[in-house]
Amino acid sequence: MTTPETPQHDGARLGQAAPLLITMGDAAGIGPEIVAKAFAAGLVDDAVVMADVEVMRRAAALLPRAPTVVPLSDPSQAMQVLRSGQMPVWTPPGLAQGLASLPWGRVDARCGHAAARCIEEAVSWVRRGLARALVTAPLHKEALSAAGVDFPGHTEMLQALSAQAGHAPPPVRMMLANEQLKVVLVTIHMSLRQALDAVTFEAVLQTLRIADRAARAWGGAPRLAVAGLNPHAGEGGLFGDEELRIIAPAIAAARQEGIDAHGPFAPDTIFMRARNAPGHPGEFDLVVAMTHDHGLIPVKYLGVEHGVNVTLGLPFVRTSPDHGTAFDIAGAGKADPSSLVAALQMARLLSAV
Repeated sequence: MTTPETPQHDGARLGQAAPLLITMGDAAGIGPEIVAKAFAAGLVDDAVVMADVEVMRRAAALLPRAPTVVPLSDPSQAMQVLRSGQMPVWTPPGLAQGLASLPWGRVDARCGHAAARCIEEAVSWVRRGLARALVTAPLHKEALSAAGVDFPGHTEMLQALSAQAGHAPPPVRMMLANEQLKVVLVTIHMSLRQALDAVTFEAVLQTLRIADRAARAWGGAPRLAVAGLNPHAGEGGLFGDEELRIIAPAIAAARQEGIDAHGPFAPDTIFMRARNAPGHPGEFDLVVAMTHDHGLIPVKYLGVEHGVNVTLGLPFVRTSPDHGTAFDIAGAGKADPSSLVAALQMARLLSAV
């Protein structure tokens, strides 16, 4: 399957395109720092940051060469201030006062509420055409919960915010991707015991449909590998029968719809077969995995700094780094922006399709 080249971007060209939009994530985590570092390195001249202005100034102060924080008073200003070395920031209404004075690396309900408000406002921007894609810095699930936000993470919140009035939210799936491996998950943020019950014929088939539709948009007809749930993909029913009862029938139904899906394969080997590395062309374009850790461990093992989280099925492009808030190093100036930069590159690529 071919992938379009990442489009070039520069300040002169942006008069014809809406900007990318970056949310700050948790104000006490590394999100603001990695955003500031990406701007300081000259790697972002096509994005607006949805954040508390003082939080972004605090993060920028960690850097030897800080980008200039430019507060926006109106969304229409965004395209006029996109310049190298400047970081335009839009602060949504309703954020708690004094976020920049809160300690680094601690769970705080005010940070959780602010992260959620930034996401809500960001979705509004994208849906109104004020931004062409959304890139989200990491949030903290405990802080969200402490703020009374009834979602376990970005994916579920974005799904709910994308619902049309009077309609159910669109079905979405999480994909984690790097240059060597792309994995789409059937189940995500739930206990393993709950995930076993959530692996149904309908869920697997829907995942295959979403993965196929997304991959076709990137170019070509994708080959999808499906990882089993049980050891050795059940070994013909000896180690569990979900492959026989659920997964194989879903693959057969997908193939009837013209989806080039194969499996189920033993989960301990299929990721190696699909990996596209120098001297080792992958046999498949992406892998569908049944559970969160089954699918994400192989991708993250190849390098967290290069991984990108993409939410498939939304009516807009959303990407994010594949790491968390890293409270243990927050405020120390040590955070690596590489995964955020990769997420920005992926957002540019997918929003140009």
